[in-house]
Amino acid sequence: MKEFDKIIYENAKSWPFEEARKIVPRKSVAEKGYALLETGYGPSGLPHIGTFGEVARTTYVRRAFERLTGVKTRLFAFSDDRDGLRKVPDNIPNKDMVAKHLGKPLTDIPDPFGCCESFGDHNNNKLKEFLDSFGFEYEFKSATDCYKSGVFNEVLLKVLERREEILEVMLASLREERAATYSPFLPISPKTGRVLQVKIDEYKVDDGTVVFKDEDGTLTELPVIDGNCKLQWKVDWAARWAAFKVDYEMAGKDLIDSVNLSSKICKILGGTPPAGFNYELFLDEEGKKISKSKGNGISIDEWLRYAPQESLANFMFASPKSAKRLYFDVIPKQIDDYASHLRNFETQTPDKQVNNPVWHIHNGNPPKPETEISFSLLLNLVSVCNTDDKNVLWGFIKKYLKDASPETAPFLNKLVERAINYYQDFVKSKKRYSIPTDLEREALSDLLSELNKLDENASADDIQTVVFEVGKRHDFVDLKSWFNALYRNLLGQEEGPRMGSFIALYGLENAKKLIEDALARK
Repeated sequence: MKEFDKIIYENAKSWPFEEARKIVPRKSVAEKGYALLETGYGPSGLPHIGTFGEVARTTYVRRAFERLTGVKTRLFAFSDDRDGLRKVPDNIPNKDMVAKHLGKPLTDIPDPFGCCESFGDHNNNKLKEFLDSFGFEYEFKSATDCYKSGVFNEVLLKVLERREEILEVMLASLREERAATYSPFLPISPKTGRVLQVKIDEYKVDDGTVVFKDEDGTLTELPVIDGNCKLQWKVDWAARWAAFKVDYEMAGKDLIDSVNLSSKICKILGGTPPAGFNYELFLDEEGKKISKSKGNGISIDEWLRYAPQESLANFMFASPKSAKRLYFDVIPKQIDDYASHLRNFETQTPDKQVNNPVWHIHNGNPPKPETEISFSLLLNLVSVCNTDDKNVLWGFIKKYLKDASPETAPFLNKLVERAINYYQDFVKSKKRYSIPTDLEREALSDLLSELNKLDENASADDIQTVVFEVGKRHDFVDLKSWFNALYRNLLGQEEGPRMGSFIALYGLENAKKLIEDALARK
């Protein structure tokens, strides 16, 4: 690492570098020769964007740590697929079939989609497919595999040995009724295959077993190792940290108390709790927490229908400790914010670049920006053209950018395709053209007259100046009111683009026709 680079990284203020500094002093990093970061996933429902966000954000911290220290890292994407299914998710087929297997580990339930060995495997594969499509580097870990293969055997026996200390931590957090039967261990019934929350009648430390009453009332003895039992989830989390020597894991704000409890248990097991932070939750259109089982908010596939993946990465980077609505109306701004960060990157000094989101999104090597055409501008072009044919849009783009084509500007081509989808699904049905007021009619006539004076190759800046000057000459409350009038009368929308850029892209003659149509509207 160059000394100059090292100084830049050491002084970087972006949140992934701040988080990475928490990992630097950990003894377990020196012992292992690498830093281990982890993300957790509960595959009771299909993966959602919140799941992706945790992996993306952890990856940002991972890369910052590597630049900061030169030390190797690993990232475990851990699936709690040994958990018993508590309820049937709303957004799956064959609900009746799944309902017959409630209480069983997710990897022991048939796949309702009919394509994988189990429901857990199906949802795990969905997670991996998506993470792979974004190019994340990770190691997938299955709880089922770790329990059954013996990876957790040592820590399971330690939980058995130190159960009294663990119980002291956990019982204080439980209601009296729950505390009466609570045990760190959940035996899996050898008769029904269900994960049982039952009172443990006897702990046999020397034999490595627990004794309990099975569902039919018979007294049953099971080894705690080799997948015969699983741990209650807060203990499970702590045991995983201790077994793997996890150095960093972030979690949602709703898990603050769980993190504290698991940290205490991790210490009882001889481990050191990982560093990390609690991020704010994503909210749906109504301000409610998004849920895997309910399927509210936006799915991964839905976001990618309307926006390229870089925009989603940008959404995840920004202000992780602030709650954010995760709904369709946030998408256009995220696309344009990403493009703006990308354009700014080229002119920034290295100490500013490491704080730019695109540095983290592209691991220090962002691509060159293709064009200054914004997504909001494309949306309005689609709107006035009212088309689902991208070739029509490219006809306008090529006049505006002489050397541009789908082949030379592949990112812009993606934006064109996504803009068509977004317009068809969200904008088209809401278009409502206004009838100009007397004031607006006078100003629009003035604007048409001024545009007639411009050369057909006038720049976006020259056109924007004309639009501003016309607005100032008339009795609008302010210029915002003038632009709102333009959007309502010319585009049929409450909001719109920078008018100079839009008119330059759409063409002067076409723009003048829009004004004429508005003036003719009665």
